[in-house]
Amino acid sequence: MTVPILPHHVACILLAAGKSSRFGPNDKLLAILHGKPLLNHAADALAALPFADRIVVGSPAVTRYDLPGFKRVESDAPNAPQSNSIALGVAALIDTGCDAILIALADMPFVPSTHFLALMQAFDGPHSIIASRTGSTAMPPALFGKNHFLSLTKLSGDQGARSLLHQAATVPLPSGAEIDIDTREELLRCNSVRNDVK
Repeated sequence: MTVPILPHHVACILLAAGKSSRFGPNDKLLAILHGKPLLNHAADALAALPFADRIVVGSPAVTRYDLPGFKRVESDAPNAPQSNSIALGVAALIDTGCDAILIALADMPFVPSTHFLALMQAFDGPHSIIASRTGSTAMPPALFGKNHFLSLTKLSGDQGARSLLHQAATVPLPSGAEIDIDTREELLRCNSVRNDVK
């Protein structure tokens, strides 16, 4: 039997420190998707829920950008792997008393707030890891109970928390919510098609 967790017991980390190397010289997260910066889509979906705390871990360009409701943690190594961003975010939250941390990616603009709630509904105590699923693949966004906080600060490599997701329970993503944007072509394609996931 699961024991759902409420948003005010959860802190969230929005990872926004990617190198954008496939996108070109400009930061993809500030490129415009459906009338607003790509970064804002994930941030707005998270801001719609009453989390205990919200942090965005990003490049200097991102952390200079006004993102209401989020504390900013600047990535201390621009070319560092994703695990470094996770460690920075978790370290900033570990003493806040939250019972779980939700990790979301800023380049996944179509994940709705209802999916974050579904992850929390599947929570089953401090040992829980609840990942999103598309097909048979476990992926972010993912929710981690407090028993895993220390492990998250010790991750290495560019797979981020994926090494922990093989043991995760999973919740299916809505159709289209699995899309991430890495290239200008993907951005143009998403801009040309109305997406009603949210």
